[in-house]
Amino acid sequence: MSDQFTHITARYWHTLRHLRPVQFYGRIWHRLHRPRVELREAPGLRSRQKEWVYPVARPPMMSGADAFHFLNEDGRIEEKADWNMPDKAKLWLYNLHYFDDLIADEAELCAAWHRSLIKRWIAENPPPHGNGWEPYPLSLRIVNWIKWSLAGNDLGPEGRDSLAVQVRYLSRRLEWHLLGNHLFANAKALVFAGLFFEGSEANSWLTKGLAILAQELPEQILADGGHFELSPMYHSIILEDMLDLINLGDTYGDNVSSTIVKEWRQTARAMLDWLAVMCHPDGDISFFNDAAFSIASKPFLIEAYAERLGLCAGALPKEGVTNLEASGYVRIQRGDMVALIDVARIGPDYIPGHAHADTLSFELSLGDQRVIVNSGISQYGAGPERLYQRSTSAHSTVEIESQNSSEVWGGFRVARRARPIDHNIVEKPGEIIISCAHDGYHRLKGRVTHRREWHFGNRQVEIVDHITGTYRTAVARLFLHPDISPTIGERQGTLTQLAGGMLIWCSNSACEITKSSWYPEFGKSVPNHVLTLELSSSKSSMTLKW
Repeated sequence: MSDQFTHITARYWHTLRHLRPVQFYGRIWHRLHRPRVELREAPGLRSRQKEWVYPVARPPMMSGADAFHFLNEDGRIEEKADWNMPDKAKLWLYNLHYFDDLIADEAELCAAWHRSLIKRWIAENPPPHGNGWEPYPLSLRIVNWIKWSLAGNDLGPEGRDSLAVQVRYLSRRLEWHLLGNHLFANAKALVFAGLFFEGSEANSWLTKGLAILAQELPEQILADGGHFELSPMYHSIILEDMLDLINLGDTYGDNVSSTIVKEWRQTARAMLDWLAVMCHPDGDISFFNDAAFSIASKPFLIEAYAERLGLCAGALPKEGVTNLEASGYVRIQRGDMVALIDVARIGPDYIPGHAHADTLSFELSLGDQRVIVNSGISQYGAGPERLYQRSTSAHSTVEIESQNSSEVWGGFRVARRARPIDHNIVEKPGEIIISCAHDGYHRLKGRVTHRREWHFGNRQVEIVDHITGTYRTAVARLFLHPDISPTIGERQGTLTQLAGGMLIWCSNSACEITKSSWYPEFGKSVPNHVLTLELSSSKSSMTLKW
């Protein structure tokens, strides 16, 4: 009992000690404070100076007036209680309250459904109760209702009055206790409402939203253009948010300083370049930290939206090495081979909620075919599947003593976390060498250090793992894309045959093939294979040839 108490106390200490003061008192305030609901009429609408440019369209999510499909799961809203169904995951219910279908492909064909749904939401979700009145879905819904109106639809007096009630409530429920992408979404909603409406009340929303963005943008967008939570998925979401803000600033012209809009454009430009670097040749994002398909818009749709706003698409990554130094990711491109390498911290210490224990993992594609992958995510929450998907054992890296390199726990918590050490890049004729170590296993009794090197040569890459310190077990894993079906042949070591003539040679000890799962979307699991190498000496290697 004493050891368990000590372990739990240490875990909480190493989790909480990184938080900022506002996250402590902000959480208490958020739990205890319930702002007054103000039901007065909405302000008038502000005049637009330019036409609203149509944003990224979402995939349709409604198959009927009360039928929805989110996160690969269907559901119906047949009565008032269904807006908060206890048998649905929290994220599914959040999506229900986002109203993303208002800006879906061919949304104009569903306008009658949308008008009816808005009326139903107003009637069946009285303030301030239920999932729909929590700040994050509140923020996204405010923006989507305004986008729907800017696209030529009429919210009507009832819809505008409800929208104003929602904005007033949000303005007093900002997520200072969470910060990060949640606070950014809150600020974006205030700016949207502050420009959509006019008058002193709207101006106060606009001023508050702009002040938060001015504070958060330099904090959240790194020098290389990456979002500081280091998830390609969330980066894509924030980038689209930036494009929406640029669109809105252009639409309402002089009501937002041209200097501010110019800064937003510069930020979006850098973010587009970062996204291009972190995508595979198939055009979609890599899976580092919380990342999966079908949550953020596809990169090509984001780039097309940027071009409609007068921004160029992200610069094509160059041949050789692209080092995203501020973020901690490295891209290697040689011919048809692209490797994306994680030599990063897990993210900002005070917001590690979307971090995985994936330090020194990597992904690799040959042409449009992904070969080596990380496992992705299929759910949020605090269950065992979520814990596994964040674990070191779900990533293409090395696990020591069956422990995570960073102590992920709960749904969104991290205690002690790995930090990169001695990152080096060497480019010489015919070879590129990337090397890095991390201290995530220094907490073990043997003070273990894992160092990994990637040697990129002519149509091959050798992955060399060095383990120093005292340890009993160390396991290297390479997760293969579901399209790759491996077979093993024995030699001095293990030769694994992959599709298309690819070979993986494992030195020192035998490599095993086991079945696993890849989680490319929420609510979706696809069978795949993982190559597992027990590291029997302080240095082991795997060589992929193609």
